Amino acid sequence: MAAKPRTQRPTATTLEENDVAATRNKYNGDPFGNEEGKKVKYKTLTWPQTGFIMIAETISLGILSLPSVLAAVGLVAGIILIIGLGIIATYTGYVLGQFKIKYPYVHTMGDAGQILAGAWGREICGIAQTTFLVFIMGSHVLTFSIMMNVLTNHSLCTIWFMIIGTAISFICTLPRTLKSVSHLSVISFASVVAAIMITMIGVGLRGRPAGIMIENTTDVSFDKAFIGFMNIVFAYGTYYAFTSFGVALYSLQISDTCLYLIAAVVIYYYTGKDVASPALGSTGPLLRKIAYGIASPTIIIAGVINAHVAAVCFDVSILKKGTNNHLGSGSFFSNLVWVIILLILWVIAWVIAEAIPSFNHLLALISSLFVSWFTYGISGAMWLHINKGQLFKNWKKKALTIINFSICVMGIVITVLGLFASGKAIHDDTDGSLGAFSCNDNSI
Repeated sequence: MAAKPRTQRPTATTLEENDVAATRNKYNGDPFGNEEGKKVKYKTLTWPQTGFIMIAETISLGILSLPSVLAAVGLVAGIILIIGLGIIATYTGYVLGQFKIKYPYVHTMGDAGQILAGAWGREICGIAQTTFLVFIMGSHVLTFSIMMNVLTNHSLCTIWFMIIGTAISFICTLPRTLKSVSHLSVISFASVVAAIMITMIGVGLRGRPAGIMIENTTDVSFDKAFIGFMNIVFAYGTYYAFTSFGVALYSLQISDTCLYLIAAVVIYYYTGKDVASPALGSTGPLLRKIAYGIASPTIIIAGVINAHVAAVCFDVSILKKGTNNHLGSGSFFSNLVWVIILLILWVIAWVIAEAIPSFNHLLALISSLFVSWFTYGISGAMWLHINKGQLFKNWKKKALTIINFSICVMGIVITVLGLFASGKAIHDDTDGSLGAFSCNDNSI
């Protein structure tokens, strides 16, 4: 009697190939498929449109916290952190692009997670990406309420301003494609730059009050210093949601780093420790209202872009299930699904904004939970993955291996220390004047 053939156990390489194949087959190489003849087309952006969306999304809320960062950590330390983290974020963005070139069918962090860590990696990274986007949506709802408190002298309960901001953002997200939003991104970018310019001119014309000191370094508690560090991390933490890199990425990073430095240094120089966060509140009462009014497009539009990216992930997953593919059909069912997804996401964003009513602390929490990995840690893991087997091939590979392993460790450190610092700060605020779901004025 012939012996039974021995069943071979799958090797690590075989398992990885299966995960890659599963990701590729799930979308047939493209989650949107052939859009010819479809009423709703998603693949419509050119690189200039993508670049403007990335710039409008990144240079929005992040820049508004940076002058207060310099007040917390000092001028020299703040400049070094802004430039240093910008360089690292540019490199990790380049790595994301290289990963995309090797695996062109990867369109979300969930897809990347499956290649890196199998089915569990897909679920963890996919859920984390969507949660991150919803938290950013919440930060825009919070900023809208701060803006309205300034413009109306706190004429309504802050809760009502957040509800109004959520409703407006929901309506603006209804268009089904990012191409519709890309035209607004130019307005968004122009508005935040104009608002920052007005703030810089305002503090400059007012002059430096007597006794203002500019400190190169500061003696500050660890949690406050790390909150400042996390705000810089946040400022570089949104480009990962887009899969077009190259010229779009470099135009983004050059633009935001230069603008971050100019705005942070000028506003801090004229205000010192008294700088407000968001920075638009650092001028006098009239100019403060003008700056917030001009910044209103970016406060709304940048949040809408994040909501759109999050909603598309759900839209693709739901509408491509089963034998009836409704994706891009423009049918009543597909439109109803889109509206329900947006409604759920914006309600959750409103809850987050109400629960964490401090601008800097919400940004720090978002950075700790998500940006630390999506902008830094996972990029290091991606490089190690695509260079597996060649990590110590030559001196260049050895150096890059050390750098990318360090970036992975950096993600872990930022997460742990950032959660401690932001958690302590949020707890202290809750015990003080800024309570969750309260009518307190969060504009100061």
